[in-house]
Amino acid sequence: MLILLPPSEGKTPAVSGPLFDPGQLHFHPLNDARKLVLAALAEASTGPDAHAVLGVGPSLAAEVARNTILEESPCAPAHRIYTGVLYDALGYEDLTEAQQRKADDAVVVISGLWGALGFSDPIPAYRLSMAVKLPEIGKLSAFWKSHLAGVLAEHASGHLVVDCRSSTYAAAWAPEPSSAAAVNVFQIRNGKRTVVSHFAKHTRGELARHLLTRPGADPATPEQLLAAVAEKWDAELVPATARKPFQLNVILPGQGH
Repeated sequence: MLILLPPSEGKTPAVSGPLFDPGQLHFHPLNDARKLVLAALAEASTGPDAHAVLGVGPSLAAEVARNTILEESPCAPAHRIYTGVLYDALGYEDLTEAQQRKADDAVVVISGLWGALGFSDPIPAYRLSMAVKLPEIGKLSAFWKSHLAGVLAEHASGHLVVDCRSSTYAAAWAPEPSSAAAVNVFQIRNGKRTVVSHFAKHTRGELARHLLTRPGADPATPEQLLAAVAEKWDAELVPATARKPFQLNVILPGQGH
């Protein structure tokens, strides 16, 4: 089982730690592409239009400035750098050592800067969304799509892929539809299903935690995934098509339910 996560938009910088070393990251074939994006990000972050290029406001000036010194910044494991609703709900620090090892093996974070990361890979805090179009690189989702295809297809071979990414990050790599399930979250409001982004992030984090902590064998098929998720939530499974993976719809109760 592999669990795909998006990064968090906000990051918690490491106070101390080793400097960035691409040799410590998973997926070594991506290192040349990572180097290109690192350089393009540093250059874009020094420009007069840096905030417009990166799609951030003036309140994030310190984060934009940090983009120019990433290779001299202290690093920490990705699961500690990434914070926010999804990562809080996953709660890595509260897992047992065995569960943390399982998370380190199972979780892959798809990133606008790094392409793909293992959960324990040491990285600095940075600011860059997959939706950004960097000068010299272009739109990051398109850039990474060509680089991730072979690397992640090989890594995912023989595994069920549980896709908890947002659409922005899902655009960078599409797993084999027959062995993948995209997690969607709906809430019932006035008797109708509604998409709610905050609850979606929280629920995807809780779902990842449930899969990492539940006893028994990991789900190996979309049908087994549905059974595992149904231990905690109302859920349904929509069959895959030639181009679209299974859709695992988690349905939260709400107003009017």
